[in-house]
Amino acid sequence: MICSPTLKARLPSMRVVCVDFGSTFTKLLVVDTEQGAVIATSSSATTIESDVMDGFDNAKLLVAEVVPDVDNLPVHACSSAGGGLRLAVVGYERAITAEAGFRVGLSAGAKVVHVASGTATTESVAELIEQVPDVVLLVGGTDGGNSEVLLANARVLASAGIDVPVVVAGNADVRDQVVHILRRGKVVTYSCANVLPRIGVLDPVPARTTIREVFIDHVIGGKHLSSRTDLRTFVQAATPDAMLTGVELLADGSDDAAGVGDVVVVDVGGATTDVYSVITPDAEQEHLEREAVSTLWRSRTVEGDLGVRWNAVGIVDAGVQERLIDADEAARLTPHASQRVADPGYLPKDEIEAGIDRNLAELAATVALRRHARPHESGRVRYSGKDLRQVALVVGSGGVLRHSSAPSSGEVMTRAVADPPGGWRNPERARVVVDSTYVLAAAGLLATAHRAAAFRLLQRQLLVDAGS
Repeated sequence: MICSPTLKARLPSMRVVCVDFGSTFTKLLVVDTEQGAVIATSSSATTIESDVMDGFDNAKLLVAEVVPDVDNLPVHACSSAGGGLRLAVVGYERAITAEAGFRVGLSAGAKVVHVASGTATTESVAELIEQVPDVVLLVGGTDGGNSEVLLANARVLASAGIDVPVVVAGNADVRDQVVHILRRGKVVTYSCANVLPRIGVLDPVPARTTIREVFIDHVIGGKHLSSRTDLRTFVQAATPDAMLTGVELLADGSDDAAGVGDVVVVDVGGATTDVYSVITPDAEQEHLEREAVSTLWRSRTVEGDLGVRWNAVGIVDAGVQERLIDADEAARLTPHASQRVADPGYLPKDEIEAGIDRNLAELAATVALRRHARPHESGRVRYSGKDLRQVALVVGSGGVLRHSSAPSSGEVMTRAVADPPGGWRNPERARVVVDSTYVLAAAGLLATAHRAAAFRLLQRQLLVDAGS
């Protein structure tokens, strides 16, 4: 736990509690919303086996000495506990509308567990249900374009009687008809603007907002994470959604302070490694690189095989495939990776084991950045990749980096960003820092109600303290 004694005497009304119910740990920050400063932080194991609010109570106890009135403060929370938000996408063409839905789902903080394209069948819906999604995103057709597949898919989903909320974000011309079909089949249905209103134009914001609403209304309660009603009132978003909002705030700034501009965040987690980027495209480049599904300039990618605990062996395999390590290095790392897979709660016992963690984190960050930014093909469409050369700030996040010494964690990220043979357009003059206080998600949670304070929080922790 850390605290700032100079802020200890502030009035309770200036303080809020920001919480991330993580898959392994529940992280808590008490924030002064006038100063935009962290008063105290704590972390406790997420008590998924009993009631996640038990872990929250434990985290509060750790800060009670510094913040005696912590029980009376407003709470803003995000969650990835219980597997987070699992999304299935049903679209028209895999290379176009289904791909658009997939990208939008990631930006909404979801783990996309299933993508289906074309006309659905009883068998394909059964495959979807097997993946146990929390939400289905139904897309298809540009506005005024093909409507037959979208309508047919709505009929199949309705007749299957799926017990999962559906968000309709397809062809606006038949949206009301699609919603009527689903609701007539007793399917909980939400609707919003088309994610792909025109070829080459991707509009993620309405679907992202609606998915967030479904997550709060249905997913948090549906996962039975707690018997207490206050969990649902606390949670505002899935953790990756809050993180992306924090990254956007860092890039854009507030009304009274300019943001940093283009920014990339690499969050190296126990199960996945996520990359967030906010990029300002060059007008000429944006015109020349127009694609069937346009580039999302504010986006997140998730690498499900790259996690320093549950998927540590996947990191080693990816490192070999990407030619970042040779067979001898893989043989050295594999037993350590296997140990972490077998015991995801493992903590390094000495500096040698901590060094292994950093090795794995560097490989995960490097591979994840390559996959996020380099050109690739999907179906019949070739994507030009992200141009990150003008990125001003790169932020490393995740437990391994937060719990390493500042020089060591910074060096991990610096080497991952350099990556000369990676096949992507690397940042050329970026400053590299580590989110050692875990403020990005907290800032994302505060961005709506306390935007200026949330940005000051990012300035203090990432641009001043981390830089020093």
